[in-house]
Amino acid sequence: QVQLVESGGGSVQAGGSLRLSCAASGFTFSAYVMGWFRQAPGKEREFVGAVNWGHAYYGDSVKGRFTVSRDNAKKTVFLQMNSVKPGETADYYCEADKEDIVSISSWEYNYWGQGTQVTVSS
Repeated sequence: QVQLVESGGGSVQAGGSLRLSCAASGFTFSAYVMGWFRQAPGKEREFVGAVNWGHAYYGDSVKGRFTVSRDNAKKTVFLQMNSVKPGETADYYCEADKEDIVSISSWEYNYWGQGTQVTVSS
């Protein structure tokens, strides 16, 4: 059974840092592109970043501040968030895509977790 379990969410002040983790099971983790998306209330799900087996990709709004990384041995993907902004309050989701090409569209991913909430205060 496929599972993606996010953790590490919480409250953080603007300008601070937070590290999210996503533990995967039930599929061949190393063969999947792993992505992070976020969704604020009343807004569409937004691409944050993704990592395949050699490179990480980012949404324009987080470039230079967020880092996506993975540990295939532990079947875990991480999202390091630095210099966070108040507008980045959202539920953050980990997603897995079996295709080789990194997609910025959540609907193209095969699996996703329940999300973890991040609240950024000013």
